Amino acid sequence: MRSHLLNDRTAGTYRRTVTAGVEHIAARLAHADRPFTGITPPALAPVVDAVDLDHPLGDADAALAELDRLYLRDAVYFHHPRYLAHLNCPVVIPAVLGEAVLAAVNSSLDTWDQSAGATLIERRLVDWTTARIGLGPAADGVFTSGGTQSNLHALLLAREEACDGVRKQRGAGLRTPEILPRLRILASAHGHFSVRKAAVLLGLGEEAVVEVPCDAERRMRPDALAAALAGLQRDGLVPMAVVATAGTTDFGSVDPLPQIAGLCAGYGVWLHVDAAYGCGLLVSGRRRHLLAGIERADSVTVDFHKAFFQPVSSSAVLVRDRATLRHATYHADYLNPERMAAEQIPNQVDKSLQTTRRFDALKLWLTLRVMGADGVGRLFDEVCDLAGAGWRLLDADPRFEVVVRPQLSTLVFRYVPGAAAGPSGTGPDPADPALTDPDLVDAANLYAREQLAASGAALVAGTKVDGRHHLKFTLLNPETTTEDLAAVLDLIAEYAAAYTGESLVPDVPAASAVPTR
Repeated sequence: MRSHLLNDRTAGTYRRTVTAGVEHIAARLAHADRPFTGITPPALAPVVDAVDLDHPLGDADAALAELDRLYLRDAVYFHHPRYLAHLNCPVVIPAVLGEAVLAAVNSSLDTWDQSAGATLIERRLVDWTTARIGLGPAADGVFTSGGTQSNLHALLLAREEACDGVRKQRGAGLRTPEILPRLRILASAHGHFSVRKAAVLLGLGEEAVVEVPCDAERRMRPDALAAALAGLQRDGLVPMAVVATAGTTDFGSVDPLPQIAGLCAGYGVWLHVDAAYGCGLLVSGRRRHLLAGIERADSVTVDFHKAFFQPVSSSAVLVRDRATLRHATYHADYLNPERMAAEQIPNQVDKSLQTTRRFDALKLWLTLRVMGADGVGRLFDEVCDLAGAGWRLLDADPRFEVVVRPQLSTLVFRYVPGAAAGPSGTGPDPADPALTDPDLVDAANLYAREQLAASGAALVAGTKVDGRHHLKFTLLNPETTTEDLAAVLDLIAEYAAAYTGESLVPDVPAASAVPTR
């Protein structure tokens, strides 16, 4: 069994085995003619359950062939231009190279004596990112597993800073459990669900999250935030943090950061900006201005595995004042004794919620060294441009209604029954009240999404707007074209019309015929 350990004696076996795996994946990628096969859980589960894990195959080639049946054949391929569902991006080759390197060397990014140069590379990338944001010379941060962890980490720091502030005002003897019931987090109605999850994990409860209303563009309203802050002050409650969003999951909306930052400064409240999606604007050549005000944040979440075309996972939490990271520091004699801090030995575990942690920063490092920040930014600008073209496509198509014009690269829309039916044609009258029944509209859009996924021809996401079901294009692939979007819209319309019993008449322009420019 020692022959399977990666070391100096097995380097040749490593090379042959990994090369065979790369060839297998390359072949799959080259021949993926759709993003998904449409496989269902009941169809695939018995195949996986039939594997006897107590009886190994003993051969990597055989294991790869089995894996093809269990996973690769039916995997969801984000690189396909008609994968339009979630915030999953195609990945760039330099980052995949980084993934191979970090997996083989297997550094653990907790202490210097486990990572050495990897620690310095991560720190350099943290400094690079905080400089791009504009957080100032005292800024710092650490890589995390994703936006949910980054948001939790930031809100932990905010909680501890708020508790310290209360103690200074009302008595140093106050214990944290006595303060927690008074703490509140203010977040946009369209902010990420992880904010509520963090509130629970931090012992505050969901009721500690105050939802701030948004405008028609799905951005936090500064006037509503001001009213909420004043209300908390009036009620003797403590605003622990305001969470602004730079790129909401559903709409890609960027909250008005300058106004929000001004309010936070006035009330002395921690400002956290969730830029998990919008962090791509940091390298955009044409849209960086959308992040104006982010430099005033106390903490920022960035997900490189969304907007920088990195493999999962690659995220970071950044802070304006590195001293606040002390709230996540715990010492263990076997790992990071306090004398190491005194000797200024750089240990990333002193900043992180994790102990053992992958060298995920390497992927971004190699990407920047090969492609450059401008190269990544051009890709992000391309998908934002595509969303603009997609909005014009939807806005001109009577079969659909689109909710808001995108700031980034998401489009929320839904099929409208009756738009494709002619009053004297073969289909039902579009004025028929049955076609405007809200439940029918919901059901038609849900059906279209399900049938599209079952066909495997494309994948789109779904969400609710004002309680009603909508569809969503999340565009993160520069290879996707307006022709792809038009073709998917035609499929959605066909499935939805079949559900409602409509007949599409030939004189209604198909999406592919609608001008996009």
